[in-house]
Amino acid sequence: MNLTAWIRQIHRWLSIAFTAVVTSIFMLLGAGKEPASWIYYLPLLPLALLTLSGLYMFVLPYAASWRRGRGAYGRE
Repeated sequence: MNLTAWIRQIHRWLSIAFTAVVTSIFMLLGAGKEPASWIYYLPLLPLALLTLSGLYMFVLPYAASWRRGRGAYGRE
């Protein structure tokens, strides 16, 4: 498996972890329990990693066209 495939797989699993953490926080709040204040910071790590991997995947098509010697949109 190449680097891009690994990053896509990691991005998928991070999105599952992020969704699970946010859902569990909302379930705690819905149950009337006030979680500790540090619980609210738990989604930040997966969110930061999702941002980095998402930006990497966003830039991939542009980087491929740059490597081929064309402009960013393939018109040059």
